[in-house]
Amino acid sequence: MKTGNLLIVAILAPALFCSAQDKTPASPDTTTPAAKDTTTPVAQDTAKPDMQDTSKPVSSDTTTRATQDTTKPAAPEVTTPAVPAPVVSVQGMTDSYVIGRTDAINIFVWKEPTLSSTTSVFVRPDGMISMPLLGDVKAAGKTPVQLADELADQLKKYLQDPHVTVTLTGMNSKLVYMMGEVGRTGPLALTPGMTLLQAIASAGGLTPYANAKKIYILRTVDGKQQKIFVQYKQALRGDLSLNLLLNPGDTIVVP
Repeated sequence: MKTGNLLIVAILAPALFCSAQDKTPASPDTTTPAAKDTTTPVAQDTAKPDMQDTSKPVSSDTTTRATQDTTKPAAPEVTTPAVPAPVVSVQGMTDSYVIGRTDAINIFVWKEPTLSSTTSVFVRPDGMISMPLLGDVKAAGKTPVQLADELADQLKKYLQDPHVTVTLTGMNSKLVYMMGEVGRTGPLALTPGMTLLQAIASAGGLTPYANAKKIYILRTVDGKQQKIFVQYKQALRGDLSLNLLLNPGDTIVVP
């Protein structure tokens, strides 16, 4: 019997030893590194960006900049002022200016409102004006002072010591015309003694595309049109003989 028991124990001992090893818990050496490698780094990597995105001060800068941009006053619009129409100046011309056809004048008779004009009186193409008591009176070819004296003389038939004042309000008969490469083309009021350079300056000067060497004046003399070439640059340097005086009806052409 002893011999049989020993055999049984010898056979079963290896099997019991192997099953005991299978039931033994895994050692910490095999689990701890895996836990560290799979959990700790991932948790740190996923948590850090979130914390930085929510706590960055950049959001406050962006909101501040956005607020500043919306609160800035709008930049003022830059507008190019419109070029004004030519202004006819009649100051200081009472003694020298000769009234022409289509000019406008104002007539004032002291203490006689019915004889005074409330609006400008235009000289007709025939050179005449109409006035109460006097009828048609020739105005073209006279200065405002000369016309006032003549009206006063004629009114002496109806009034005692009449005082008449004639004021020039519009110079429509004394015009020159600007064409081509100047700042403003069209008619230009011709003031007494106006020269070529003054007319070009009054029209806004030459444009960058103007050919200053080929400027000329078209002038009608005795019913015939003349073409007068000018030397603009030499006149601009101070040569008065080349700074030509203009006549009514002249056309300045700037190619």
